[in-house]
Amino acid sequence: MPPLAFRRLSGQATVMDVTTLILGAGAAGMMCAAHAGPGTLVIDHARAPGEKIRISGGGRCNFTNLYAGPENFLSENPHFCKSALGRYTQWDFIELVGQYGIAWHEKTLGQLFCDGKSTQIVNMLRAEMDKAGAQLWLETSVAGIGHDGDRFRVTLERAGKRGTVTARNLVLATGGKSIPKMGATGLAYDIAAQFGLALTETRPALVPFTFPERRFADLSGVSLPVTARAGGASFDEALLFTHRGLSGPAILQISSYWREGEDISLRLAPSDMFEALRAERQKAGRVNLSTALARHLPARVVEFLAPELGLSGNLADQSDTRLHELCDHLANWKLRPSGTEGYRTAEVTLGGICTSGLNSRDMQAKSVPGLYAIGEAVDVTGWLGGYNFQWAWASGWAAGMAISGN
Repeated sequence: MPPLAFRRLSGQATVMDVTTLILGAGAAGMMCAAHAGPGTLVIDHARAPGEKIRISGGGRCNFTNLYAGPENFLSENPHFCKSALGRYTQWDFIELVGQYGIAWHEKTLGQLFCDGKSTQIVNMLRAEMDKAGAQLWLETSVAGIGHDGDRFRVTLERAGKRGTVTARNLVLATGGKSIPKMGATGLAYDIAAQFGLALTETRPALVPFTFPERRFADLSGVSLPVTARAGGASFDEALLFTHRGLSGPAILQISSYWREGEDISLRLAPSDMFEALRAERQKAGRVNLSTALARHLPARVVEFLAPELGLSGNLADQSDTRLHELCDHLANWKLRPSGTEGYRTAEVTLGGICTSGLNSRDMQAKSVPGLYAIGEAVDVTGWLGGYNFQWAWASGWAAGMAISGN
């Protein structure tokens, strides 16, 4: 397809004959464009494609997870994601990465990262788009959308000019509301609502908790392994104390399950702590209780909790009952966050376009032929650790393959 540009037609600047218009040049949008076939145009208001890919994983992109499966995703319909994830798996994306000679390594819990920069993934997707003949317009915004029963009419603003693109297929791939400083908006939700698609409640997910009065400011920077629980979910990962509250992988994970006004529970103590303290009491009973606990927990955490736990005396002074009480408290430390840091730092948006209005096989709207929704815009939200990228690859692939007829 020759390069597209606004051209005059009947007194109006118009671009004709676009088969597929994809709104959003993120992970899902670029993946879809690589498979949607000829006549595909991708637009994005950003200056560069794949900005979330670029910043992810500390600049190395946690591009998928070895253990990605439907059980790692939240949705009002937990079965919806099965089709796309089952037909385009993590192994398919790993194979694609290998074809481009991108070196990668596994970190904890099956998380895969590039050895080099995350821009390698962006460049790979751009190359796939080029191979497919898809074109990309950056710094282009949507000014209006209509549908005449056959084709979508999308008014775009680009380089100070306004024109209308008509397309047989329109793909919503603009993501959610998370990280607005990168340009995130609720555009996909607005368009979905315009065409009668239902929306589920949206909220920040994979986001740090906040607490009033800088409660944990004195512990800022301290990290330790915990079991974090909220909303029936439990994760064994690291916790990080911050000036604002709590962060770290364990906290980000349970934030997707937490609701305002609810407690979270943290297991700070190792499961064998009671027996270890009893053994230490026999050998070194004169050791101060706080000192003994600091052998199992960061000393700053023990000092912070001392008033709450009523720590006093030597280890030898503590009965089995008292040691049980201490260990039980540390195994079920209940806290009530005042909130989260919000979309400003949330890695993803929970909720979105309701899956009841979409076909799980091709991501097409059931009531509006030719309208597709993919990636973070849809009510499918993954755990921390590469799962949301895998959903982007799988849903983008599913829509692209359906559009191209493959």
